[in-house]
Amino acid sequence: SPRMEFGAKGPSAGRQAQQPRLESRAPPPRLAPRLGERPHLRYIPQQTNIITSGDHMDISGHCHPKFDRVRQEFERHFATGEGVGASLCLTVEGETVVDLWGGIADVSTGAPWERDTVAMVFSCTKAATALCAHILVSRGQLDLDAPVAEYWPEFAQAGKGDIPVRMLLNHQAGLPALRRPVPEDAFCIWELMTTALAAEEPFWEPGTRVGYHWYTFGWLVGEVIRRVSGLSVGQFFAREVAGPLGLDFWIGLPEEVEPRVAPVIMLGRPTGLDPDSIAGLVWYNDGGFLDPGRCDTRVMHAAEIPAINGITNARGLAGMYAPLACGTGLVGPDDVARMAAVASATEKDATQGGRFRYTLGYQKFGPGNPLAVPETGFGHAGMGGSVGFADPGAKLSFGYVMNKLSTHDRAARLLDATYQALGYRSKASGGWL
Repeated sequence: SPRMEFGAKGPSAGRQAQQPRLESRAPPPRLAPRLGERPHLRYIPQQTNIITSGDHMDISGHCHPKFDRVRQEFERHFATGEGVGASLCLTVEGETVVDLWGGIADVSTGAPWERDTVAMVFSCTKAATALCAHILVSRGQLDLDAPVAEYWPEFAQAGKGDIPVRMLLNHQAGLPALRRPVPEDAFCIWELMTTALAAEEPFWEPGTRVGYHWYTFGWLVGEVIRRVSGLSVGQFFAREVAGPLGLDFWIGLPEEVEPRVAPVIMLGRPTGLDPDSIAGLVWYNDGGFLDPGRCDTRVMHAAEIPAINGITNARGLAGMYAPLACGTGLVGPDDVARMAAVASATEKDATQGGRFRYTLGYQKFGPGNPLAVPETGFGHAGMGGSVGFADPGAKLSFGYVMNKLSTHDRAARLLDATYQALGYRSKASGGWL
């Protein structure tokens, strides 16, 4: 691949490793009777190719009667225009109780959102990357308290020799951005980004502050995974997680899946930030990743950017979390407990501002967060509204993926309906009880 210099402009031509093709599983058995006709929406239990027309919106899939209020909330997103295309999946005790999809996948063509439509889920990808790290921990191959430099010697530059692996996962390492200008499409060149991060001086003394590592998380944790396992994050995830679980979930999309990807209806960058501040560097120094249309290019899909460019659907997110919710594989119960435990917390995140709590690679929802998940839950939200999480207390896994980026209010209402359907009564404490 051509080499690029930081501070200089130029195209990206990084070649991406081919990922193994993963076949979709057959649809899960129906857990509910056929859903009848409703005004303005028709529910089709099997996948169809009907495109929305007039004031009718088609939603396909199945929903257990107990979760009818969840279906109604999903329906409302389209009726109000909040949603364009989306999918929603819930599992309880490992059984799929909600699997719905509908709307428009591509507004330029009117193509419908099908059962196998996938979309970029942005920071929901961090959960997949973190899971790969925890699998290595569970096998005794990775020590969370060991210095990162023990696995990645070049990382010791700029006074970083003592930073432990756990600080890469809990957003305390002090490396949320890069100071030098990032070349165009540099996110697609693994060695360029990891070399730059290895040389970067921390923005704060590691361990003294908490600041969301929006895109750097993927290269930092991913390079450790690569050094330990000999595989890229995308390869490891395909072999150890997506393949065995039968998930349509990729970090580095195979070309043959490209026609199934729903283009992103992007939000604009925030304006008025100091470009030299941490937030400014995160939002503005991204090699064009957030430029209109850039996320929809083949080069961005094919690359492994394991903090932000995972491509999947709701079934893929819920399917990844289901074994963690039920304690049925991937890692042991002690590992799940560690993944769910708060590892850092702040009243003012150094990157995002505001109150945030993180586990080792995941977010804690609940108090201070619009997503009212009980304290037993852990997961990750993605920019613009996608959400996935596991709640071992309820043996629940949840996935919501859409193409129109907005706030997390849509997922928050789906979560509320989910916990109400499960018999939870109050969220006055910030999380459902």
